[in-house]
Amino acid sequence: MDGDTKSGTRRRGWLYGSLALAAAVVLAGYGIWSRSHAVSTLQTEADDAAIPRVQVGVPKAAPDQRTLVLPGSISAWYEAPIFAQVSGYVSHWYKDYGASVKTGDVLATVEAPTADAEFRAAKASLATAQARYQLAVVTAQRWAALSGTQAVSQQDVDVKKADATAQKTEVTAAQENVARYAATIAFKRLVAPFDGIVIARNTDIGDYVNAAGGDAGLRSNATPLFSVADVHKLRVFVSVPQEYASFLTPELRATLTLPQNPVRIIPAQFLTTAKAVKPASRTVVTELTLDNPTHDLWPGTYVNVHFSFPGDPGLLIVPEQALLFRTEGPQVALVGANDRIHLQNVGLGRNLGTDVEILSGLKASDRFVANPSLGLLEGQQVETVQPVKGYQPGNKGPPPRPGPHAVAVPGGSGPNDGSTP
Repeated sequence: MDGDTKSGTRRRGWLYGSLALAAAVVLAGYGIWSRSHAVSTLQTEADDAAIPRVQVGVPKAAPDQRTLVLPGSISAWYEAPIFAQVSGYVSHWYKDYGASVKTGDVLATVEAPTADAEFRAAKASLATAQARYQLAVVTAQRWAALSGTQAVSQQDVDVKKADATAQKTEVTAAQENVARYAATIAFKRLVAPFDGIVIARNTDIGDYVNAAGGDAGLRSNATPLFSVADVHKLRVFVSVPQEYASFLTPELRATLTLPQNPVRIIPAQFLTTAKAVKPASRTVVTELTLDNPTHDLWPGTYVNVHFSFPGDPGLLIVPEQALLFRTEGPQVALVGANDRIHLQNVGLGRNLGTDVEILSGLKASDRFVANPSLGLLEGQQVETVQPVKGYQPGNKGPPPRPGPHAVAVPGGSGPNDGSTP
């Protein structure tokens, strides 16, 4: 009985040990398998993550017309600063800011006691010269009557005639002096030189003013009392990048918009250019004109000037974010048939705002990475994906105004200055 019990106990111990060993083997095998599976999964995911996902695009034909938006400034057709040309005190002013004036309208009057005294002295000198001249004429006539007698010599007669002639010259000089002071006295009244608007009044009653308008040396130290502008027609000055200089001809047309009223389209006509490029900005000063019959446009106003230039549909364009700039020069990341990258050097043309002209290195059938990262390498494997809904590479939505590929410079209404990146 005791032997049977001991034998059963040994069998149960062996069974339990076998089960424990089997469980340990199973657990060890599962652990090895799970770790191997995890490593394999991580390796697969890492290999998949190493392949960049890119969105691709194709080149487009350049537009037939291009719109260039530049900042401009309006100036009056004529603008004249009115300086005092007689020294004295302002006794009254008659026209204030914004007043409409006609040619010859009095703007202000100046009290000039010194000029008045000099005018009176000039008239007195004229009277004295005239009296001397009359006496010289009478004397010359009397001596001429005695000519040929023993009473006077011919020399004395000639002297008296010459004296009369000299006195006549003195009268002429005195008359000119009186006329000069009369002109000075007339400048006591400051008048409008043409029809227009008073755009500045820099004086008040009692101000002392210097006669500076007729002296270039004094003018630099003087301030104009008034400024008058003729605004029936206006000039618009705009700096155009030199790459568009060939389009600046009389056939060029432009439109203007105001920042505060962008829906109003104002036509303008080409007038002239400076025919020179500013070295600092590489731009050409261009002058446009427009009529202003209602005087609702004011000198000094900032405007956006919209030009329309002919394009070159024979060229290809790509979005500017598709370009890579490296030591080799500008490049485009092309995607081949096997989805491998080829970094293609390209020649750039004009910047059209969101797009750039490609002069060389690209075909219409090529596929390029729409927004490549700087880490892309030659021959690298990529995976093409569909663009995010609502986004198409190279399509930034409508331009600021009707017309393809609007371009603007700082201070305008667009993203850049129209120069090649």
